Amino acid sequence: MDLDFEYDDELDDDADATEDDRRARTFAAFGPGRRIGKKFADTWWGNAWIEAMERSALDPEQLRKGRRYAFAGQVGPITVSPGRISAPVHDGDQYTPHRTVVRIGTLTDGEWDRLLDRVATKAGHIAALLDREMPHDLIDTADDAGIRLLPSYGDLEPLCDCPSWDHPCRHAAALSYQASWLLDRDPFVLLLMRGRAEPELIEELRRRNARRPVDAVAEGELAGTPADEAYAAVPAPLPEPPGPVHGEPMALAPLLAAHHAVGVDAEALGMLAVDAALRARDLLTAPRAQELPAEPDPWPDAVRLASRGPRSPAAKRLAEASGRAAELPRAIVAWEYAGAGGLDALEVVFSPPKEVATRATDALRAAGEGDSAAPEVKTWRNRWTVGRDGQLRYGRDGRWYPFRRRSAVWWPAGPPSADPVDALLELRPD
Repeated sequence: MDLDFEYDDELDDDADATEDDRRARTFAAFGPGRRIGKKFADTWWGNAWIEAMERSALDPEQLRKGRRYAFAGQVGPITVSPGRISAPVHDGDQYTPHRTVVRIGTLTDGEWDRLLDRVATKAGHIAALLDREMPHDLIDTADDAGIRLLPSYGDLEPLCDCPSWDHPCRHAAALSYQASWLLDRDPFVLLLMRGRAEPELIEELRRRNARRPVDAVAEGELAGTPADEAYAAVPAPLPEPPGPVHGEPMALAPLLAAHHAVGVDAEALGMLAVDAALRARDLLTAPRAQELPAEPDPWPDAVRLASRGPRSPAAKRLAEASGRAAELPRAIVAWEYAGAGGLDALEVVFSPPKEVATRATDALRAAGEGDSAAPEVKTWRNRWTVGRDGQLRYGRDGRWYPFRRRSAVWWPAGPPSADPVDALLELRPD
């Protein structure tokens, strides 16, 4: 689809900001029906962004339309740069998109200095950011420095070239809702909005972190402790193991790309390194009595690896090598929602216990009682088709997986639930 259009001068008043242009990142458009979690955003910081936008809204109806536009995939590629996000947003019945922008204030150089000085003293903050997480205490650290990272009431300024006077209009609301999905995946998106891009932040944090021991010695902070006193001290309790990973430690990728050997694909090597790091993290955080299951079948292994970078050349080669290239996009979506269980629900047909089937059918039909437009429920093996385009699949792990028909093909449509009626909610429009 051609997304070229004329810009409104009011929406392009910083077109000469070449430095910001170099920092800008453009993200591919989200397809229709895409949803990350049961809430609109899947992380606390993504939901904090949505709350800031919704609290300043003047018309709830525009928010409702914006959510529908976001789910329908009517927002084009999103460009994030210091102080703004922008995207073309389509109305359902118009070909020409509206130019839509949401502005947010950037931090001053002095505020960045104060923030980075504090972050550099806490290795946990740096590790969390590299794992694409936004720890709560990082926000507290920023607050202590007098800096507000997450937006609050009045911090977001929506602009659009549509004729609506609403604040925000449905186009700006749709852009804001989809922006929360970007924030879910990568907190560096928020830091870019606030004025600094990821490479310069990482370099600055490394520089400050390397400087700290030298400064501490000069200031007499590292005088040391006699060995007998250190060994006599009662050790503090060990902290709890780290929680589950949200994101990927892709900080390895630039390092590998810069120093790869001739003939070695740096991107593929980076993907394997990331996968090894995440699997090692799983082993470290799993209960001692629990062993991670082996994956003797190369197909799940290929899907798992390809999900690390679905649009990368390495994923394309995995698809070709597997011999199931046409199936890989759906398999990746299933893996993103639920890992091996999601892939199993996508591919495996079996007959569940009779009591499970009866109880599920009764519950789904009861959920539609009293609604004259309630869709018909049809059952076949471990699959319950609801209406024309919705389906629930009972997995061998005892969970219910929602699917939606797209071009006569069933696609995973959300995370699994322990209850079929809860899973059914994933298939209903917002």
